[in-house]
Amino acid sequence: MKILLTNDDGIEAEGLRHLVEWAKTKGEVSVFAPKVQQSGKAQCIEIHNAYEVKKRDIFGNDVEAYSVDSTPADCVRIATLGMKKKFDLVISGINCGPNLGGDIRYSGTVGACFEAAKSGFKAMAVSAPFTSFDNAVKNLDRVYDKIQKLKMFDLTEIVNVNFPEEGDEILITKMGPAIYSDDFEFLPGDMVAPRLVCLYDNTKNLELDTDAVMTGHISITPLLYDSTNLAAYKKLTKK
Repeated sequence: MKILLTNDDGIEAEGLRHLVEWAKTKGEVSVFAPKVQQSGKAQCIEIHNAYEVKKRDIFGNDVEAYSVDSTPADCVRIATLGMKKKFDLVISGINCGPNLGGDIRYSGTVGACFEAAKSGFKAMAVSAPFTSFDNAVKNLDRVYDKIQKLKMFDLTEIVNVNFPEEGDEILITKMGPAIYSDDFEFLPGDMVAPRLVCLYDNTKNLELDTDAVMTGHISITPLLYDSTNLAAYKKLTKK
């Protein structure tokens, strides 16, 4: 199996190193990851300016690796559209911090998976809590085995996996509401600083990725690239 790895924390991030070691047990690994931190870049791409794509000897001779001075989505684009490489699976992560609920729309980690799905590749986003990668590393095999057993990639293009700090029960979930927003501080010199605000309110609904992870469960959420409101479409076209 040929596996493309990327992330949004940068090519030297700890989570990516853990993911490389795990993925090497599953197949042939290539890494195309941002040169620097790219969190919150969603599926953003660069269309106006040239940027650096540099081969790196960072994960050993058995792993082809490139740093890309652009976004996670561009990392996928360079590998698949630029270098014409084919992969059986694209994995983005292991992200330092959760990617849950409505906030996944901002996520560079998940954005890379949407870019992969746009080009017809199956993709998996993997995120761990800010505090530790230990539980993610410990349980990643179990989660992957469950995804394979349930043949999830026959049913969906993307799976979004989130690990809690502790807890190993695996739940299939749907997107919950956004758990973060921002206040804005207006500063001298026409500057504005975003200040993160937590909106999370535990509704104890374990069908939601937010509540599942926040209460110590591993969450697997199936996602699609197509955002069409099919119910509205069918009603409007009387289909």
